[in-house]
Amino acid sequence: MNRLFNWIKALFNRTMDKVEDPEMMLDQARRDMMTSVQANREKAIAAITQRNQLEKMLADNRAKSDSLNKQAETALKQNNRDLALQIMREKQNVDATIAQIQPSYDQATTTVENVKVAMRRQEEVVKKRIAESLALKAQWKQAQIQNSIAKALDGLNFEDQFETSSFGAASERIKLAQSEASARSEMQNDSIQGKVMAMQDQTMNSEAESELQKMEERLGMKQSSVVVPDVAPVVTEADASATQIVGNSTTTPPVPGEAEKALEELEQKLKNSN
Repeated sequence: MNRLFNWIKALFNRTMDKVEDPEMMLDQARRDMMTSVQANREKAIAAITQRNQLEKMLADNRAKSDSLNKQAETALKQNNRDLALQIMREKQNVDATIAQIQPSYDQATTTVENVKVAMRRQEEVVKKRIAESLALKAQWKQAQIQNSIAKALDGLNFEDQFETSSFGAASERIKLAQSEASARSEMQNDSIQGKVMAMQDQTMNSEAESELQKMEERLGMKQSSVVVPDVAPVVTEADASATQIVGNSTTTPPVPGEAEKALEELEQKLKNSN
């Protein structure tokens, strides 16, 4: 039960927090101050009215006392002592009433003066509070505008919006295509360059072989390419014993002079081609 009560209380407080608008609160405070000033003003008016009534009563009784005093003097002048005595008794009653009214009038006058001072101070405070409320309302409006601007800017992203858009995707595809084209061009250049290098190696090998043959000839390590007439080889007994007979056929190993001659002819062709 307590948990339910606390939940209802928290829900009510949160709702009140949302409902309580500072501008409405300031307006209500201003209305309350004006109501208080108006009520105090009515009380001050009532006090002043009572003071004025006492003042009028006091003035009337004083005037009556003066009138009775004159009537008593007139009676004495006419040797009417009894009438003058009655008038003086009435005058004493009026003077007693004046004596009773005077303290009340003095107190009412003091109270009215104090009320006037308090009213002036309260009106000054109210004016100050109203000015402060206007300033607070302006600050509240400014805070609302700043919050609205901040909320609007929260949805903006100047750093990543192009990365996730179609513009970013298109840029990535273009970069990928450029990389692929560069790779293909590199492979093609490597193939052509390899062929050129292979041809250069072949040419260099031919030139080196030619220089090597010339060096061998100068050093006498190899006979010059001179045509030697064919001479029938002399077959010795040792060579005859090396003849191999398989079935009815006989195989004779090649003569070393013919192989040398074939090699020299090949070398000569290579030199002519160079």
